[in-house]
Amino acid sequence: MDDLTGRVAVVTGVSRRAGIGFAVARRLLVQGATVVCQSWVQHDAGQPWGADPLGADGVVAALGAPAGRVDHLSLDLGDAGAARRLVDRAVERCGRLDILVAAHARSSSQSLADMTADELDRCWAVNARASALLVQAFAERHDGGPGRPGGRIVLFTSGQHRGPMPGELPYAISKGAIHQMTLSLADALADRGIGLTTVDPGPTDTGWAAPDLAAELARAFPRGRWTTPDEIAALVAWLVGDDAFAVTGTVIEAEAGFRRHAP
Repeated sequence: MDDLTGRVAVVTGVSRRAGIGFAVARRLLVQGATVVCQSWVQHDAGQPWGADPLGADGVVAALGAPAGRVDHLSLDLGDAGAARRLVDRAVERCGRLDILVAAHARSSSQSLADMTADELDRCWAVNARASALLVQAFAERHDGGPGRPGGRIVLFTSGQHRGPMPGELPYAISKGAIHQMTLSLADALADRGIGLTTVDPGPTDTGWAAPDLAAELARAFPRGRWTTPDEIAALVAWLVGDDAFAVTGTVIEAEAGFRRHAP
C-alpha cells in the first residue's frame, strides 16, 4: 500500500456511503492523503436509489477523516465552470494538487424511443465534458516541482464498450466518450509526468439494483457476488500511487470476470 502522506486529491461523486467515490475518498484518506470531495445529492434524490439519508455533510463526516484532512464542495458538474472551481478550491485550501479521481456520473434510463436532446446534453455535460474540464484544470494547477511525484488522474467508464446498454443511451453514449478520450488526454499530459488511466469497474454493488436484478447479475460473476466499491477503491489507490507510474493512457477492465453473455 503506497504512502500518500502529504499528497492532495480531488475526488468527485462522494455523495453516498454506498458509492465508489466515497470508498475511494476513504481509502486515500487511510493512506495519508488530504482529500477535497465533490458531491451533488440533488441527482441521487431524483434516482430510484435516492439520496443518502445522512445528507452531504453526514456523508463527509462518515469518512472519519482527521481534522484538516478533508474538505467538501457541493457542485453541479453540469455547470461548465464547476470543474475549475473545484480544482481551484483544492489548490487554495491545500497549496497543491497531486491526484484527481473523477468518480461522479449522471445516470439515465432513456431508451431510443424515450431519448431527448435535453437528457443527451445533460449526460454529456456531467459525464464527459466535466471529466475533460477537470483534467484541463488539474493540468493547469498541478505543479510538479523538484522532488515531487508526478500527478495522477483516474477517470471512469462503464462497460458500454463490452455490451449494449439500449435502456441507458444518454449515459452509455457519454461514458463511451470518456473511454475514447483516455489515450489522447494521457498523451497530452505525458511529457509533464502526469499519468491518466480510465477504469471500467463493471457492475459494482452501490445499491442501484433492485433485489431481483441484483441476484440475477450476481450469478453472472464467477465468484457469485458483485464487486464492492472498496475493491474498486483499492485499484484506484494503486493507480494513483508511485508503483503504478508506468500505467497511463489505457482503460483498465476491472469487471471481475463478469459474463454478459453467459448461457
